[in-house]
Amino acid sequence: MGKDFDIRLDAEVPASPEQVWDAIATGPGISSWFIGRTEVDGATVRTSFGDGWIPTGTVTASDAPHRLAYGSAAGPDGRFVAYEYLIEGRAGAATVLRAVTSGFLPGDDWGDEFEAMRYGTELFFKTLLQCLEWFPGRTATPVTAFGPQVSDWPRTWRHLYAALGLSPAPRAGDPVRGEPIGDGVVYFVNPHTLGIRTPDALYRFLRGRHGAMVAGHALFAPADTAEWQPFLDSLDATDS
Repeated sequence: MGKDFDIRLDAEVPASPEQVWDAIATGPGISSWFIGRTEVDGATVRTSFGDGWIPTGTVTASDAPHRLAYGSAAGPDGRFVAYEYLIEGRAGAATVLRAVTSGFLPGDDWGDEFEAMRYGTELFFKTLLQCLEWFPGRTATPVTAFGPQVSDWPRTWRHLYAALGLSPAPRAGDPVRGEPIGDGVVYFVNPHTLGIRTPDALYRFLRGRHGAMVAGHALFAPADTAEWQPFLDSLDATDS
């Protein structure tokens, strides 16, 4: 068995079509809001995530600054993922961005994978909007770190929220006060992800599909990146 899927998101952003295009069609732009580090050579889109690469995407449509589409080739089991972005300028220096993520997930457990993909896609789209609104014209250094296998997800999220000075049920707009982030604000949260904005960074925490907490940050200023591994390691500790 398996399932075709289609995730559609849209928003109006305070940016020009050219600024939106740079964010979704260039390596530095995509690396500032997606996961890992992305390279775009005009014909292909390659994203390095952890020790490997997400399957290479082949560009199927490129009409700057209006439409971009690319996707991976179907694997032996039929799996593939495709992305399409539609950009429409509006009066008053605003732009409507529509993003479609579609494809096919094989296997009887496609439901769990789709849930994780949907939650992650929502976070990445919200991060893209944050980049366009709060860091226009800037690109970030991506930082990725993986924690240990999580034995109890509710407990691990509880530890993360407490470490950041958040309530057990945080909401967008809640203030963040805690090291190693410092002062910030929650810009997005769902059952699998947490996104935080500070004056110089976008910090993301994700429930990894293979059972580990993942930190996928975008740093717009120099910062110490070595602290994230011990921080993630501490989140799965037993409650005292």
